[in-house]
Amino acid sequence: MLSLLLLLLLLPPQDCAEPPGLAQLPRLAPLQSPDLLYADGLRAYAAGAWERAVALLREALRSRAEVGRARRDCGAWCAAEPGNELPPVPSSDPGSDFSPGTWERLLLRAALRRAECVSQCAVRRLGSRGAAGHRVVRALRDAFRRREPYNYLQRAYYQLKKLDLAVAAAHTFYVANPKHIQIREDMVKYHRMSGVRRQSFRDLENLSHWAAYDEGLELLKRQEVAEALPLLEEALKESLAQMENCRAECEGPEEQLTEEEEEEEIQLESQSGLYEAIAGHWIRVLQCRQRCPGAVATRPGQDSPVPDFLPSQLWRLQEAHAQVGNLSQAMENALSILLFYPEDEAVKEVLDKHQKLLGEQSPDLSAREDIRHFVLQSVGEKKLLYYAMEHLGTSFKDPDPWTPEDLIPEGLRKKLREDLEKRPWDSKPPEPESLAKWRDVHFLEGVTLTQDAGQLNGSERAVLDGLLSRAECEILLQLAKDAAKTGDGYRSRRSPHTPHEHFEGLTVLRAAQLARSGAVGREGAKLLLEASERARTLTQAYFSPEGPLHLSFTHLVCRSAIEGEQEQRMDLSHPVHADNCLLDPYSGECWKEPPAYTHRDYSGLLYLNDDFQGGDLFFTEPDALTVTAQVRPQCGRLVAFSSGGENPHGVWAVTKGRRCTLALWHTRAPEHMEQVRENRRTREWEGIGNRAALVGGLG
Repeated sequence: MLSLLLLLLLLPPQDCAEPPGLAQLPRLAPLQSPDLLYADGLRAYAAGAWERAVALLREALRSRAEVGRARRDCGAWCAAEPGNELPPVPSSDPGSDFSPGTWERLLLRAALRRAECVSQCAVRRLGSRGAAGHRVVRALRDAFRRREPYNYLQRAYYQLKKLDLAVAAAHTFYVANPKHIQIREDMVKYHRMSGVRRQSFRDLENLSHWAAYDEGLELLKRQEVAEALPLLEEALKESLAQMENCRAECEGPEEQLTEEEEEEEIQLESQSGLYEAIAGHWIRVLQCRQRCPGAVATRPGQDSPVPDFLPSQLWRLQEAHAQVGNLSQAMENALSILLFYPEDEAVKEVLDKHQKLLGEQSPDLSAREDIRHFVLQSVGEKKLLYYAMEHLGTSFKDPDPWTPEDLIPEGLRKKLREDLEKRPWDSKPPEPESLAKWRDVHFLEGVTLTQDAGQLNGSERAVLDGLLSRAECEILLQLAKDAAKTGDGYRSRRSPHTPHEHFEGLTVLRAAQLARSGAVGREGAKLLLEASERARTLTQAYFSPEGPLHLSFTHLVCRSAIEGEQEQRMDLSHPVHADNCLLDPYSGECWKEPPAYTHRDYSGLLYLNDDFQGGDLFFTEPDALTVTAQVRPQCGRLVAFSSGGENPHGVWAVTKGRRCTLALWHTRAPEHMEQVRENRRTREWEGIGNRAALVGGLG
């Protein structure tokens, strides 16, 4: 993010309709390029010129929306203009009206006419520079897609004391970025502010198809079917319209390619031919179009689309029409589902039922024309993509489960089946792997690897289960409770990380002192030392079999939610950090310098319970904002990971109950070994038991 901001701030300065839901601002100038407006907006924001920042950021949003509409409208209008239609592919029939050579000339002439039409239309809509003067680079396009301008807008509005607009902008950004830690904290502050109205929390970019879809589903839940029907129809209509918008965007100017696209580009360029270059560009357009249904079916802030988005909408429509007695419309929607799944038995049963109810009055019905058009269009593109895949070596990952198998060339069908057989983990979860292959340690029997670094989307991360039995967890939980009553040194004070939780902590040395005085049970103190040693041995076996790891610090920590302070809470139990360096989220660097514990090499969290709400561990990107993986605590579960900047992590708020964890930090440097382990026969451990002393010396 910082590199993007620096790039924008270095752009040359520029002098400079609105996002939906905001009042109109006066236009500063004729429509300008969205990226330059955004850059100027960020400059104004950095300078604290809040009014100008708001005007420029909103103008950037308006410009981007207008450029998209112009490209879409011009493309549709020019495609429909007489003389611009593309000629049909010539037939091999000797009686065909024109030869392939004639067809090529007709195709080129149609393409040139359409290009001229689109260019002139863009000039009329966007100004003298047309669409070429309003390009948005991929980094900026992604920033707009993530709704980042609204994050700056909400802070600028807050400085201007326009609280209603600040809340609306913040909510708009939050909807698309629910895991963004900073906006979560901002949202909880807005919720607690006096004078903030409930209506202020509105999505300024709420897409029309989702608005109608959600409202329609809500009415269906309340059995208000007649009221839901027009909304469900609108949701389907707007979903198809959004897909057309997305398809039009695919015909925009080419931007930076993905790695996979670059490989295909190199392959096609190596053939150095006009037709290959044209084919390469057209293939990318078709691939982009095939991703549009998934993009439209994906809610803002979500990573995956609603499964079978269009067929599921059709199914609800046929049910709703049937309930209000519109059997003909119900049959049309059911017939439309068969365009996706021709052999669906449930749909066939419904059709048969409706047919019998209509009897002789049954009209000659067919599938909806809008759905028929969509399916035929999509199938035609798939044919071309599979042809290119078979004959040109391009790639295509079909996103649709309904694609007819006979559409796929036989040779590719066999290859796709073989690829599927080679990758069983795509559909079947991995079996837990025994740790016996790492180290033959008798007390590690039964421990399993639940998630490795790949599954946790990072490096040097692992989740291992089975280190403690349920009975052992109870013993350690009782130890923590007894220590808190007798004095653990923290006096159950509020957490240093959040005012909404109590904090209790117990070190190994303090546990030994309390056990020697009889304040806590000796069994718990011994198990604390032994459990930490199990975790150390396991961490060493998994991450560092070539050299020993020593425990540098062991801490039994409990966090408890404070009753009455959890409503709409969105702060963290422990902010994002790294364990051996100072994390700088803005640069993505992690500085190994004091006061960081730079000697720490590996970290571990051995969980004792799961009977609480919240409190999950999460990992992020170096920006400390983007969550990459999340782990739910449970008794005997160890999360182990390297302590550097490659593993920033934090803890979600504990909103109910008490969360207890054995936190451990390991080092390769013997001089940083935990003192109580180095001096294993200290006075505090005398009388606790030889077994505890022996375990303590294994580090």
